[in-house]
Amino acid sequence: MAELLGGLRIVSIPMRVRFRGVRVREAALIHGPEGWGEFSPFPEYDDVESSRWLAAAIEAGWVGWPDPLRASIPVNATVPAVPAAEVVRILQRYDGCTTAKVKVAEHGQRLKDDVDRVAAVRDVMGPQARIRVDANGGWTVAEATDALRTLAAYGLEYAEQPCATVEELASLRVALARNGIDVLVAADESIRRADDPMRVVQEEAADVIVIKVAPLGGVRTALDIAQECGLPAVVSSALDTSVGIRAGIALAAALPDLSFACGLGTLELMAGDVSGDSFVPLGGSIALRELTIEEELLQRWRAPADREQWWRDRVIGCYQLLTGS
Repeated sequence: MAELLGGLRIVSIPMRVRFRGVRVREAALIHGPEGWGEFSPFPEYDDVESSRWLAAAIEAGWVGWPDPLRASIPVNATVPAVPAAEVVRILQRYDGCTTAKVKVAEHGQRLKDDVDRVAAVRDVMGPQARIRVDANGGWTVAEATDALRTLAAYGLEYAEQPCATVEELASLRVALARNGIDVLVAADESIRRADDPMRVVQEEAADVIVIKVAPLGGVRTALDIAQECGLPAVVSSALDTSVGIRAGIALAAALPDLSFACGLGTLELMAGDVSGDSFVPLGGSIALRELTIEEELLQRWRAPADREQWWRDRVIGCYQLLTGS
C-alpha cells in the first residue's frame, strides 16, 4: 500500500468531444519498479469491479509485460456519436487508419442519426475501409435486427455489443441468420464486465470478443481469457492515457493471432496526455516502444486536491479487496 500511494499521480484531462458521457477523463497513475500503471475505472464502477483495474495497474508497475510477437499494432479510428457533418473532422486525426469504429444507439438519438453517421464514414474512408459499429448494449434484439439490416448496406465488419445480455446476443445471432443479415456479433461488456466471460462461448453469443486489459485484471489474465474463448480477439482501450494504451499494446503484441485492427487509438479523443511521445496511430498502426512520462505534463493535468483524495481513497479500498486486508 505504501508503495502504491507513494508513487500515485492523479490527472484530469478534458475530452475533445464527449464520449460515453465522459467530458473529463480522470486517471490514477501508479509508478513501480517496472514502470507506470494506470488505474482509471469509471466513477460509477464499484470497488469490486474496480479492483480488477488496480490489479492490472499493479501488473504494469511491478511485473511488466510478456514477450511480444509483433512490433506494431494496427488500430481503428473511433467516431463518437457526433453529427454526420463532424465525421470528417474526427477522422482527420487518425493517420492512415483503414478501419473505423462508429458509436451508435446513443441515448436521445434515432436510427437515422446512426445511418447518417455510418454513411458519412463510408463516404470519407471509401469502399475498401472496414467499418464496425458499437452500440454499448443499447438495442433490444428487435431493434438491433432492424438497425443492422439497414446499416449492413454500408458493409459492416461487425457490430460490437449490440444488446446488453449474453442471452440477447445469442438470440440476435439467430435472428440475423434467419433474416439473411450478414453481420458478425462482437462481445465487449459481456466479456469485460462478466463474472464468467466463457458464457459468451457456451451460449454461442458472439463471433468476436473484445478484450481490455484493465477491466480483465491485466495483460496475462486477458491473454488467458482470449485463449480459453478461442474466438478472434480485438484489443481495445478503456479511454486510457498513454500509460493504459501501453498495456493494451502489450496485450495485442502478445496475442498469437491478431486478425482485426485494435481499438487502441482513443487518445485522439482526449485534449492531452502524460507523454510527449503519445501512443497515437501513424500510418494506421502504433509501434511497440517504451513509454516515456513527462513531469511537466503530469503537472499540467494534475487533478484538483479533492479529486486526488477521492482517487487515493479508491486505491485504498480496491487494494484492501485485492489483498483481503
